[in-house]
Amino acid sequence: CKLQPRDAAKMPESAWKLLFYTLSWSYSIYLLFFTEYPFFYDPPSVFYDWKKGMDVPTDIAIAYLMQCSFYGHSIYATAYMDTWRKDSVVMLLHHVVTLTLIAFSYAFRRGGRGRLCWNLLLWVPPSLGAVNPWLLPLPCRFWFRLYWFPLKVLYATCYSSLQVVPNIPFYFFFNALLLVLTLMNIYWFLYIVLFVAKVLLGQVHEVNDVREYDVEDSKK
Repeated sequence: CKLQPRDAAKMPESAWKLLFYTLSWSYSIYLLFFTEYPFFYDPPSVFYDWKKGMDVPTDIAIAYLMQCSFYGHSIYATAYMDTWRKDSVVMLLHHVVTLTLIAFSYAFRRGGRGRLCWNLLLWVPPSLGAVNPWLLPLPCRFWFRLYWFPLKVLYATCYSSLQVVPNIPFYFFFNALLLVLTLMNIYWFLYIVLFVAKVLLGQVHEVNDVREYDVEDSKK
């Protein structure tokens, strides 16, 4: 594609994430809208008939395996393989928090919550590198991560869970991690706002990822 060396070095990372997020997003859509699970339209239903150690359906187990494998690999990839950016430390924290949520969600059989959470997170991936040139991610991120995520996920976990299962274990642990993810969503949303502002003010003359260091900074 006659890419510049700097862009060619980032191509494998972007291509891999595009492939994985496309597949996992599609599978999440299948689970939420083409099966009998009512979790998207009725988020509190994730806690109906909940009990510790309950069986995990095969299709849910596949989702757990996919996500756990990806985020386990992503911790290593962000630290040692991907281009280091201004938000790389936050990205590492995101992967650790997400992997912790997945593992504990499976351990305590909160499959509905975990799957719904992943689906809304995967609408717009955390990586901005491939989508920064377009204005579409701004409304998409706001709608799915800053509106639907609190409305569907946080409402179910913070409020509905106590109504359905008053003594549900690890209530504060799970919700604290989900709130941390919400703060990260706001953090990345502000990066896109910053990019759009620079475009509107004429400060950007070529497509650049605002998270990346300048050449001088990289040398330092």
